[in-house]
Amino acid sequence: MSEQQLRKQLYDSFKNRAMIYYLIFDELREELGEDRAEEILSRAIYRRGEQKGRDKYAQFAPRDLPGLKAAFLGGVADEGRMFRPEVLRDDAQGLDIKFHACPLREAWEESGLPEEDIATLCRIASQIDEGTFAAAGFNFSADTWQPGGEGCCHLHIRPGN
Repeated sequence: MSEQQLRKQLYDSFKNRAMIYYLIFDELREELGEDRAEEILSRAIYRRGEQKGRDKYAQFAPRDLPGLKAAFLGGVADEGRMFRPEVLRDDAQGLDIKFHACPLREAWEESGLPEEDIATLCRIASQIDEGTFAAAGFNFSADTWQPGGEGCCHLHIRPGN
């Protein structure tokens, strides 16, 4: 298999994940309402993040932000091209990373979803990072994509307690 074919499969896999998130959200929304649907799907995705955080990043807690940065950015798909991260802050008090692309958001846009749904899905999808960094032992917050916004998530990672 060529590198080009493998790359296409990788990107298609992320698009598939995006559409699965949307379809689960949409089914839950039909049954339970939008707020409850967001809450349930967010919890599930957060739990997956917790698994990742304990397995991949807990060794860096609570203060090894350089180690965390190297491990986290070293794992960004397609050598960073998929999310195009930019480190905006990198010191002992914090690590801020802005993603300039997101295959999930791009898949939702390509499918014609309304911007309000995309913003909701971005909040939901960001729960993987919330769970990851919390379980790893860091303080974390994220600014997720909003209609009219550039790029995608802006992550704020701080040393843990």
